[in-house]
Order: sequence, then C-alpha cells, then structure tokens
Amino acid sequence: MVGRAAAAGAGGAGVSTVEARADAEAEVQAQGARGGKGQGFGTGLLSRGSAFVHTLLIIEALLLAAASPGLVPLLFLGADPSNLPLAAVCLVPLGPALSAALYALHHRSRDLTELHPARAFWRGWRLNALPVLKLWAPLLAWLTVIAVSLAHFHATGLPGWWAVLLVVIGLASLLWGAHALVLTSLFAFRGRDTARLAAYFLFRHGKATLGALSLLVLAGGLTVLLTEALPALLAAPLLLSLLNTSRPVIAETQEDFTA
Repeated sequence: MVGRAAAAGAGGAGVSTVEARADAEAEVQAQGARGGKGQGFGTGLLSRGSAFVHTLLIIEALLLAAASPGLVPLLFLGADPSNLPLAAVCLVPLGPALSAALYALHHRSRDLTELHPARAFWRGWRLNALPVLKLWAPLLAWLTVIAVSLAHFHATGLPGWWAVLLVVIGLASLLWGAHALVLTSLFAFRGRDTARLAAYFLFRHGKATLGALSLLVLAGGLTVLLTEALPALLAAPLLLSLLNTSRPVIAETQEDFTA
C-alpha cells in the first residue's frame, strides 16, 4: 500500500484517502477470512462452554420431569420409618430417569450446531427404562429391607456389630447399583450379565468405586446438612462426575465384553 501510494504520488495521479481506506479494509477482511478458514461456528472455547451448560440444564430439567411422578409425592412423605416402603415406591421412576440422563451425557455434543440433548435423553429413556427397572426395583426393595431393619434395630436385641454390618452391606449395594446403572445405560447386556459385571467391577476398579462412594457421600451430606431437594437439583453434574469416574469401567467393558 505504501509503495502504491508513493508511486502514484510520484506520477501526479495520486490515490484518494477514501480509496486507500477501502483498499486497507479489503485487505484486512481478506486476511481475516484466511485466518478464520477451517474454524467452523461452534468450535471455540466459549461455544463449547455454552454447549456444555446448555446440555446440563436441559438434561437436568428432563430428568426432574421424568422422575416427577415419584419425586413429587416423596416430598409430602414424613420422616417416619413406616413410610420407607412408600418412599421406595416413589423412587421407582428415578431409575429410568437417571439412566436416560447418563445416556444423554455420554452422547452429548460439544458443538453448538449439533446440540440435541432432549432427543438423546428420550432415546436413552426408551432404550433403557425396562432393563434398568429389572435391576433398580430389586435394589430398592433390598435397600428398603435394610433401612427398615436399621430403623427398628433397637427392638431386635441383636448386638451392635449387626447394625454396622447392615450399613456396610447397604453401602456396598449402593456402589454395586452405581456400576450397574452406568453399564445398563450405555450397554445392552442381559440383566444377570450386568449384575455380574457390576459386582466384578466393584473390586476390579477400586478408583471408580471410590469415586462413586465420594459422590454418594456428597449427595448424602447435601441431603442431611441442607435439603433433600438439593441432590435432585444437582443430579446432572453428579451424574457427569459418575460418568467420568467410570471411564475405566466403560473402557474395559467396550474392549473385553462387547463384540
């Protein structure tokens, strides 16, 4: 541009200020087009962050909607131990909702132009609702038996270490359920095969089990210290954390137990 202006000035013809500015703007636009080539819309850091937040909010809302037939009555139940069986019944719809949320989070897109969290959620619900209930319902029944036994433990006359044993069994059952939930949500195994794999991974991948334990402790702490509604409102981030801690389990299952 400087060479062109100098040459034109030497020849007496000159280049007007408007023309020079137009040429400069055209050059800047051309450089911007060359520099931005290959970077599609929705691939930047801000776009990925927006896609992540959008996906979490949509999945959280859909999870609460799918589980609401049980969660709403649960809010009106008192803390009396006699309501434990009713509470277990209210939690039945939560299993398929959690599974659908895990499925949608696992298949989420990082691109703003390819966001379909609602579609992925309902597809996961349709695929996994029945398989999850085959494991979720027996688990709830088993945990209810343990909870009722602990609630009335003083009337049994058993030594205190029995109560400790029941707590350990209940906690192990919850951890097994966390592995089973992930496996059922992402793979199409028979129920008994999923149950065996979940028990196998309970000890095979100690870090994944400890990660699930930390999330259970966090959810329990939020319930006791604040409100029982808070874990439900934070279900999507908690499930995403469970999915991340379960990566070794998912990887080994894909490598060794699928065709």
